[in-house]
Amino acid sequence: MCATSASNLPLLIDTHCHPAGDGTDEAMLAEAEALGVRVLLVGGNAAMNRAAAASGRCFAQGIDWSAEEPWDGTFEPDSGICAVGELGFDFHYASGPETETLQRTRFAVQTAVARARGLPIIVHTREADDVTLDALRGADLPATGVIHSFTGDISFARKLLDLGYWISLSGIVTFRNADRLREVAKFLPDDRILVETDTPYLAPVPMRGRPNRPAYVRHTAEAIAKLRGVPLEAFAALTTANATRCFRRPDGFKSGMEVRL
Repeated sequence: MCATSASNLPLLIDTHCHPAGDGTDEAMLAEAEALGVRVLLVGGNAAMNRAAAASGRCFAQGIDWSAEEPWDGTFEPDSGICAVGELGFDFHYASGPETETLQRTRFAVQTAVARARGLPIIVHTREADDVTLDALRGADLPATGVIHSFTGDISFARKLLDLGYWISLSGIVTFRNADRLREVAKFLPDDRILVETDTPYLAPVPMRGRPNRPAYVRHTAEAIAKLRGVPLEAFAALTTANATRCFRRPDGFKSGMEVRL
């Protein structure tokens, strides 16, 4: 990083960070806040859900879409969540009718909570474009949400935008073989683009190969701003505004412990 405080850095929102829950989260979040980055902590399994809720920050809770995470068929997230997720569909490692049925069932249980509480959702989709679109169209949600760490093409992005979803880009957009995603980064409208890290995964260039951290979202934002031909300050302002609208956080994702930027 070229600066050591947030005083001369534009505010960014990392809209997708998984907590470790091992005592290292507070230092990681403090580092990000010192560099002008606020964070949405995202669950998705029991351990991450607990850690996200304990953080004192804006957080989401969800159910793992795979059969690996034990599940009793119910979903009762904490009352303080600002979104449901992550949830979704992933047919990369397993596919077929049984897998799809399992994932649709978990999706339906979680979106029922989002519908009842009027909350946005955080959607994971991998090699599941058609099923994801079908499920989102049938969910009948009062709020939409975000497709996180998007890796699809412009055609898929356009269909999701037509449904009212925001699209979040991660460090993948900086990877050498991500030309298709860079085209998406240039295509997305100003009012529907978000940025994230997906910590601890997908660290952007030049941090690739390390565990990701929310502070690294600035590398991703800088790369996308360059692709779109705008100053980082302008891109940071629009993605921050988008995040506050998507997740209904007019406080700008300040923590319960009060972030001082």
